[in-house]
Amino acid sequence: MIDVECRAELVLKDADGRETSLSAVVPLLQLVSQTGSIANAASAKGLSYRHAWGLLREIELRLGGALITKSRGRGSVLSELGETVLRAERMSSERLETPLQAVANDVSVELNRRLAGTVSQVRIHASHGYAVATLVRALGDQRVPVDIKYRESAEAVSALARGECELAGFHLPIGPFRSTCAEIYRPHLDPDKHQLIHLTRRTQGLFLPKGNPKRIAGLRDLARSDVRFVNRQPGSGTRMLLDLSLRSVGVDPEQINGYATTELTHSAIAAFVASGMADLGFGVQPAAQHFALDFIPIVDEDYFFACERARLDEARLASVLRILRSDAFSDSVAHLGGYDPESCGAVVGVEEGLDG
Repeated sequence: MIDVECRAELVLKDADGRETSLSAVVPLLQLVSQTGSIANAASAKGLSYRHAWGLLREIELRLGGALITKSRGRGSVLSELGETVLRAERMSSERLETPLQAVANDVSVELNRRLAGTVSQVRIHASHGYAVATLVRALGDQRVPVDIKYRESAEAVSALARGECELAGFHLPIGPFRSTCAEIYRPHLDPDKHQLIHLTRRTQGLFLPKGNPKRIAGLRDLARSDVRFVNRQPGSGTRMLLDLSLRSVGVDPEQINGYATTELTHSAIAAFVASGMADLGFGVQPAAQHFALDFIPIVDEDYFFACERARLDEARLASVLRILRSDAFSDSVAHLGGYDPESCGAVVGVEEGLDG
């Protein structure tokens, strides 16, 4: 089976057309930030000090400024320019991650189909999430062919009803909003035909810059005139959950500065806040941790895969269930902030899952 990857890359370009990639220097900047030493960063990357310093110096000359400075008691630290380069690389990779994954997957599927004829793939349509991405990686490691399409929760469940996928990933809040959200999926799920597979329980909340400089306390602060917000796209389960949460505390979305500014994934939201382009976002906790953001938990939710009951014994879904119920997978999910894998792989009825 052929695996295909697409990656985002920032490239410096001179007036004469000479190009220099930032790919080699960004990991060094991350390690300098963590270790406080160019020597330690070079060692961690398996590079000589001279080679590492040469990479850094070349980019500094191209940019016209220092990436690293000395700080009393802290050793080497990133300059403002260094921090900006690091944020730019993270933002480009995270904001483009999902569409690039989609392109890579389409190319991989087509190549494998051409090489091997009909390939029995696990087709997954799912709302974006870190546990879903962890499952896709685990399936790849086990050489289980998978075709993943990230889409809005309602679209995923609708695709299952049309026979376009074997697994449809969607999430439901725990608490008073569950019944309202469940009605979005109920028309597409037949209790006699479908079953739900529990993936994880996770927490969604507010993303804030480190130190919470604007002293955000909760959802009501989204209506403040001095706060810029970045939102998920209309139709996403997270957008629906946010709207319900806002109404419950009496906040009109029309009052929110930036409510119409949207991104497609939790990671992209976090990157937007980390870059300083917004003061506040809403999403799952690992995205905030990845960008060293503060996080205020708002609501817990269950993430399910819907599938056809008759397919559970097929080799494709049997492989998925085996991975979901493995200690290795549970351990991977447990290391995601705000994710609980306790019931991972449990099969429940449609009504039981929707009602909670």
